[in-house]
Amino acid sequence: MTTRAVVFDAYGTLYDTQSVAAITEQAFPGYGDIITQVWRLKQLEYTWLRSLMRRYEDFSVITRQSLAFTLRVLGLPDTGDAFERIMGKYLHLDPYPDARPALAALKGHQLAILSNGSHDMLDPLVRNSGLDGMLDATLSVASKRMFKPSPDAYALVEEKLGAAPAEVLFVSSNPFDVCGAKAFGFKVAWIERVRPDVLAGALGDRLRLAPLTLFRILRTQMDELDAAPDHRIQSLSELPALVGAAPA
Repeated sequence: MTTRAVVFDAYGTLYDTQSVAAITEQAFPGYGDIITQVWRLKQLEYTWLRSLMRRYEDFSVITRQSLAFTLRVLGLPDTGDAFERIMGKYLHLDPYPDARPALAALKGHQLAILSNGSHDMLDPLVRNSGLDGMLDATLSVASKRMFKPSPDAYALVEEKLGAAPAEVLFVSSNPFDVCGAKAFGFKVAWIERVRPDVLAGALGDRLRLAPLTLFRILRTQMDELDAAPDHRIQSLSELPALVGAAPA
């Protein structure tokens, strides 16, 4: 079936969540890496916990709460200025270098973001990065009050874009998201932002794992959930060849 829509996850797929590390290190010298990794782990964990508890809060609240947790358990001061500077980076995350060229090459298809992010985070981020003019829609799960990988979140694509699941190629770097999208019925491309050979080279002393290496083990490698992606790619530049010509 023809691919009508290419839908991207935002955080970790189009935008580098690790780019906050420069700000966390500036705010708390010597702690930048561990803050960045614990914060992201708790941010994701809180989306799943709140979905299971049916106690929804939007992603901006979750992002603040997970940062507060991180600073507290590391014994770092939760001062207003540093906290807000770190939070502000989420509106200015660095796009991956392959994001803009890939979107340009896919022109003619419906292009959209489907993200756990709330619109008060996503809309400024997309605008600040200059990708707003390349996308047909920025979809937030906020209207469903349920985070990915809930099927309710993925259902937004057909509701908003009019594309049936079989007509959608969903692209994500996050294994939990890949599995959720595949289980929902999308064709799925997993972009391996961290390849296994790179991870193996970073292991070094296995008894003293660096925070970034531990994060890569836990959150960048494919899960054992019986929902394998249709495609494994190393760069978004591979997408045009997978998608083919734009629908007439």
